[in-house]
Amino acid sequence: MWYKVGMYVARSEWPSRNGKVYTSIWLRESYREHAQVKTRNVANLKHCSAEEIDAIELALKHKGNLDVLGPKTKVTLKEGLSVGAVWAVYDVARRLGIEKALGDDRQGKLALWQVIARLIDQGSRLSAVRLAMTHAACDVLGLEQGFDENDLYKNLTWLSEQQAKIEKRLFNARPGRSKPELFLYDVTSSYLEGDQNAFGAYGYNRDKKKGKKQIVIGLLCDETGRPVSVEVFDGNTQDPQTFGSQVHKTAKRLKCERVTFVGDRGMIKSGQVEDLKEAGFHYITAITKPQIDSLIKKDILQMGLFDVNVCEVEYGQGEDKLRYILRRNPLRADQIAATRKDKQAAVDKLIERKNTYLAEHPRAKVDVAKREVTGKIARLKLKQCLEAKSKARMLRLEVDDDALEEAARLDGCYVIKTDLPTQAADKNTVHDRYKDLAQVEQAFGNCKTRHLEVRPINVRTRAHTCGHVHVVMLAYLIRRAISQAWDAFNLTVEEGLDQLKTLCSMEVRFETGAKCLQIPEPRDQSLALLEALNIRIPEVLPKSKARVRTHKTLQSERKAVSP
Repeated sequence: MWYKVGMYVARSEWPSRNGKVYTSIWLRESYREHAQVKTRNVANLKHCSAEEIDAIELALKHKGNLDVLGPKTKVTLKEGLSVGAVWAVYDVARRLGIEKALGDDRQGKLALWQVIARLIDQGSRLSAVRLAMTHAACDVLGLEQGFDENDLYKNLTWLSEQQAKIEKRLFNARPGRSKPELFLYDVTSSYLEGDQNAFGAYGYNRDKKKGKKQIVIGLLCDETGRPVSVEVFDGNTQDPQTFGSQVHKTAKRLKCERVTFVGDRGMIKSGQVEDLKEAGFHYITAITKPQIDSLIKKDILQMGLFDVNVCEVEYGQGEDKLRYILRRNPLRADQIAATRKDKQAAVDKLIERKNTYLAEHPRAKVDVAKREVTGKIARLKLKQCLEAKSKARMLRLEVDDDALEEAARLDGCYVIKTDLPTQAADKNTVHDRYKDLAQVEQAFGNCKTRHLEVRPINVRTRAHTCGHVHVVMLAYLIRRAISQAWDAFNLTVEEGLDQLKTLCSMEVRFETGAKCLQIPEPRDQSLALLEALNIRIPEVLPKSKARVRTHKTLQSERKAVSP
C-alpha cells in the first residue's frame, strides 16, 4: 500500500571536469510505501523558464486554495486538457519498456503518441492530431514542438525503419530477461477498402470479403502470448512462405537457442522443417484430416487411439523420429455433428421451397431448380453424402448413410506432430503448448476488430503500412497489461479508459505569463482503476508550449466558408 506524501521542485548542481557547473531541475513526488519513503521524478523542468518553474512551485505551495495568493499575484483558472487516460497509458508504456525502446527524441515521442492514441481512440493520423488537441499529449510526453498529420505520416516511415531495433530492445527488456525457448506464430489477413496499398493483393481472405484486396500479417509471440514481432506481407502470400523470416529473425536478430516453434496446421511443412533443422530448432504443429487418414491407412495410427485422454505414438528413428499426439474432443465432435445436421436441414428446406414453386409454376424448369440445390450442396461441402434427385416435377434428397458415417469418423479428432524429444516435453506438455496458439488468435482478434482496429488501413506505402501495423502491436502490448490489471473490475478496457478520460486538468495562469496544469484528485472510480495499475498521477504538470494543429478541416466547415 502506498500513500502520497507530497510533490516538490528539486534542484541539484554538480561540477564537470571542464569546470562548468550543470543544474538539473525536476518535478519530484515523494510517497510512502509501507514504512519506507520513496521518490520518483515526474517531469524534467530543465527546459522550462524561471517564471514557469516559479509558477509550478507557487501552485504546489497553495494547491489547496489558490485564492490565498491574493492581489500580489493574479491567478486565473481555465479548463485544461484531459489527462487521466493519457497518463495511465503512458505510465504502463513506460513500465513495459516501450518508451525506452522508442527513444526520448522527437520521433520516439511522436511514435509513443501514435501508440497511445491508437489505444484511447482509434482512427487515422488526422484523428490522432485532433485527439492531441483535447488530451494532454505534449504535456505528458514532454513534446516541446507541435505536430500535425504530416509529421505523423513521416513518423510511420521512421517506425518502419527502426522496427527491428525497437523490437529487439523490447525483447531484451522483457520480464525475467531469460531467452524464451518456445515461440507461437500465426498469420491473419486484413482486407482493404481501396486498391492502392503497396501490399494489397487478392488471396485467401479470412474475413470472407470477396472481391477485396488484402494484406497478410504475421505475429510472433513468446510462450506467454506476449507479442515479440509483427511483419506485413503481400496479400497473396501463403502461410508457409511467411515462416522462414521468423526463424531467421529468432536465430539471428534475437539470438535465441534451443527454440521450439508452434504453428497451426498447414503452416509448418517440409520446407519449413528444413529451415528449423538448419537453425537447430524444433516444432509443434498439427496435421490435416487427409494426413490423418493417410497415417491410418499406413497403420501408423489406429482409430482406437483417439480418446478423451491424450495418447502418443512414436514413429521413426534417430533424428527423423516423430511423435504424434492424438486426442478426440467430444464437445467438438458434437458441434460438428450438429452443424452437419443443420446443413442437411437447410438443403431439405430449399428442396421444399423449390417443389412448392414447381407446383405453382407449370412452366418452371426442373433442371434449373435441381441445379440450384446441387450448388448449395457443393457450397456446404456435402457432395459425398447428399445428392439431389428428380422424378416427374418433384425433387428429393438422397442421403448416403455410409458416406455420412465416413465423414463423421474423424469428428473431434486431431493429431499434433512434433520432433521434440520426450525428455524435453511429455505428451501433455506438447498438447498444451499447441493449444497456446489460441493466445495469438486472441491478439489478432483485439488488433483487427475489437478495440485497436488495424483496419480501415488509411495508408498506402509499404513503410506507412508497416509502421501502422507496428503501432497496433505496441498498443496491444499495453492493452494486454491493462486488461490483466483490470480483470477484477466488471468493465472492459475501453470502458475503463473512457472513465479516465473524464479526469481533466485545470490550467493555472499567472499574470507573469507562466502556466502550469494542476490535476485534481481523481474520484473514487477513477482512483480504483489507477490503483489497480499501481499508477500515481502527479498533482502538477508543466504546461507545454507546443501547438498541435491540423491542415484539414471538417466537411461542414469547408461548406460554411465556401463562396
